[in-house]
Amino acid sequence: MEEANANPEVFAHKTVGKVAEHCAGVIGRLEKKPAVIGHSFGGLITQIIAGRGLSAASVAIDPAPFRGVLPLPISSLKSASPVLGNPANRNRAVPLTYEQFRYGFANAVSEDEAKELYETFAVPASGAPLFQAASANLNPWTEAKVDSKNPDRGPLLIISGEKDHTVPPAIANASYKKQKRNDGVTEIVEMPKRGHALVVDSGWREVADTALAFIRRFA
Repeated sequence: MEEANANPEVFAHKTVGKVAEHCAGVIGRLEKKPAVIGHSFGGLITQIIAGRGLSAASVAIDPAPFRGVLPLPISSLKSASPVLGNPANRNRAVPLTYEQFRYGFANAVSEDEAKELYETFAVPASGAPLFQAASANLNPWTEAKVDSKNPDRGPLLIISGEKDHTVPPAIANASYKKQKRNDGVTEIVEMPKRGHALVVDSGWREVADTALAFIRRFA
């Protein structure tokens, strides 16, 4: 974490497409299809990988929206505003203040836990993916798109947090409705009283167990 905060430029310019290609390249070197699990933009990447038929089963946790997912709740806009508020941030790695992190990630935990999470995990992140997701429905060539109809997509579980400000249940449910058109197994689970930090906060094990139980059913 210290190195990441000291060298934020390392994260700049990383786009959805670049990260997806990197992950696909890693998977291509494996002997068999893996289970793929991702959170937030990692949840979007998970769905992109699944849409390419590269995963045996997939779990997208509070996934960032892709082209065709239309809801845009006010809390999501507020969470993204520290990045989207300045167009120059598209080419930067952007850190969050504690107050911004508290609202976007750690709103469902105590003040003490929120501060601990911020001090332990908060690093600058590439601004590019947020701009890509925000404009996905206006850009036919966006990298933030998913082939949700591929018959080789495999089983998919979407996990959402009831109190998530960054990816509210409305976005997760809209993603689920798009994915449900696939002939494969598509399920969604909402974690009560959980925010966007649900994979790293004190309740992370419940999320991990839910993901693992789904994976064990199919892979």
